[in-house]
Amino acid sequence: MSPLMLPLFLLLLSYTFHFSSSSASSSASSAPFNSLLPSDAVSLLSFKSKADLDNKLLYTLNERFDYCQWRGVKCVQGRVVRFVLQGVGLRGTFPTNSLTHLDQLRILNLRNNSLSGPIPDLSGLPNLKTLFLDHNFFSGTFPVSVLSLHRLVMLDLSRNNLTGLLPVELTVLDRLNYLRLDSNRFNGAIPPLNQTQLQIFNVSNNNLTGPVPVTPTLKKFDVRSFLLNPSLCGEVVDKPCRSSPFFDSPASAASPPTLYQNAQSEGIVVTPPSRHKHKKVGVVLGFVVGTLILIAAVLCIFAFVKKRREEETEAKETKCTIETITNSATAASGTVDSSPEIKLEKEVIVPQGPKQYLKSGNLIFCSGETELYSLEQLMRASAELLGRGTIGTTYKALMASQLIVSVKRLDACKTSITSAEAFEQHMEEVGMLRHPNLVAVRAYFQAKQERLVIYDYQPNGSLFNLIHGSRSNRAKPLHWTSCLKIAEDVAQGLAYIHQASKLTHGNLKSSNVLLGSDFEACLTDYSLIVLADISSDDDPDSARYKAPEVRKSARRATPGSDVYAYGILLLELLTGKPPSQHPHLSPPDVPDWVRAMREDDNEEDRWLAMLVDLASICSLTSPEQRPTMRQILKMIQDIKDNAMVENNKRDAHTGYS
Repeated sequence: MSPLMLPLFLLLLSYTFHFSSSSASSSASSAPFNSLLPSDAVSLLSFKSKADLDNKLLYTLNERFDYCQWRGVKCVQGRVVRFVLQGVGLRGTFPTNSLTHLDQLRILNLRNNSLSGPIPDLSGLPNLKTLFLDHNFFSGTFPVSVLSLHRLVMLDLSRNNLTGLLPVELTVLDRLNYLRLDSNRFNGAIPPLNQTQLQIFNVSNNNLTGPVPVTPTLKKFDVRSFLLNPSLCGEVVDKPCRSSPFFDSPASAASPPTLYQNAQSEGIVVTPPSRHKHKKVGVVLGFVVGTLILIAAVLCIFAFVKKRREEETEAKETKCTIETITNSATAASGTVDSSPEIKLEKEVIVPQGPKQYLKSGNLIFCSGETELYSLEQLMRASAELLGRGTIGTTYKALMASQLIVSVKRLDACKTSITSAEAFEQHMEEVGMLRHPNLVAVRAYFQAKQERLVIYDYQPNGSLFNLIHGSRSNRAKPLHWTSCLKIAEDVAQGLAYIHQASKLTHGNLKSSNVLLGSDFEACLTDYSLIVLADISSDDDPDSARYKAPEVRKSARRATPGSDVYAYGILLLELLTGKPPSQHPHLSPPDVPDWVRAMREDDNEEDRWLAMLVDLASICSLTSPEQRPTMRQILKMIQDIKDNAMVENNKRDAHTGYS
């Protein structure tokens, strides 16, 4: 017997012996075996026996409900509702009849491990809302049992070895807002997904074929969701199908009925034209066709002239391109625009100077990204100023293809301390980071003293704007549940950076937290601060985010200094006050100040106090006393789980929500 099976064997043996000896002495002891060992504990131990061949999970059961304290396990009223073992080094298979008996499970996350074999039947998890099995080695076909999980909201099976067809019945999962099936070996057609709530979708890097269904749901995703499927075609992916030169639906691709056929279908008797009339009909038809061609030509000329006039007017008024921004700055100073503000809406186009230094560089796409646009297309994109930061200026760039990206133009003076080779090496490392709570770095560019970093565009602005509102409309502090959600998102992103690489964020602040399409918090500008000399930066808010050990010396940012900035950010979230307005208080006085700033009705004072305590320990002066981001994440999840239990009790609902 394997030594990894020994704890389970001894446990079951001890319970069996206890049951046998007790039943012989008293009939009252004849309870079934499962009454001695909770069924949820049996399920977890059964899973461990096959999925944890390297014994990474040290599961022991001394008391009846000890399993609720096991790594990755969360319980509500003694039942397992969350099982999260992300990136813990599991190796083995996902055994059948193990976790599938956890009928109150809400979240199952086994991502980023080394699990292999088929995905078992999951139909025994009717309450499951989140299923993350990505970044493993699962094989076999799409697990059809998932289709019975009608409460499923998030499904991620990406980066496995799954094959076969995608079931058309995927459309029955009408609550899905997150579906990732990319980087497998699925083939066949994409189902006509119609989930109106679907916000994140990716089937790239498979062997899918045929036209992409033109549904309102699929049309809202750009081509990146379908990349590396060479045989996909249709309007959605902007690639004509071989069967038709146009992006029409199958119905419209059929041969159109003739006038004679239409008349017959309507019950009208039409006598076919006789042959002696063919000549006259041909003359009339030729005249009509010629007239139509002439009209079309006139309309094309008119449209062309109108478009040219609009373009000229647009250029004369306010439009500006990325190329104009870079060229005008270089022509003006030879290095970088030193003016206090670039006002794109009123900027007059400067005559273009020499572009040799731009042409000498290349647009480098990160982490194997597909080249969706060229440097020339990026340079010609219309630009809108989004904001100026510590190390550069950020623009929204709209290309002719309607693709929108964010372009950060780094300050040449501040980043001059970094060589071209060091910049490229660092950006390659940063460009490999991929996480739902990080704004992905897609590409970068450098030539002489010009450096650009290209990100995904986030449509809902920054956390700074959400917290502080506009000058004319000051926002109130966010509700504590919103603070908790944002705090968890930011913690997830930071924890990933610290665990997946040797990098740090180094410049965490509310303006560097953007809100994605589903209002999830995403970190941006991560790990760029090391490229710049910011000793002359005198922004009071940025200075307040810096940990004492970084502020008082020239030391680089560390995971501990990121934790300190996180604590300051959390206080900013809870109070609605920028860091420069935070008073210097001892930890015992912070809760009173936060309550005074919020003016809540104290209904949720307990949970608010927990968040304040978390902010206080994160911003302790001594870096050794601060928790790690992984510990912080666990504290936040504990607060969320406890609040859920409290709400369930208060709402007088029976069962589990």
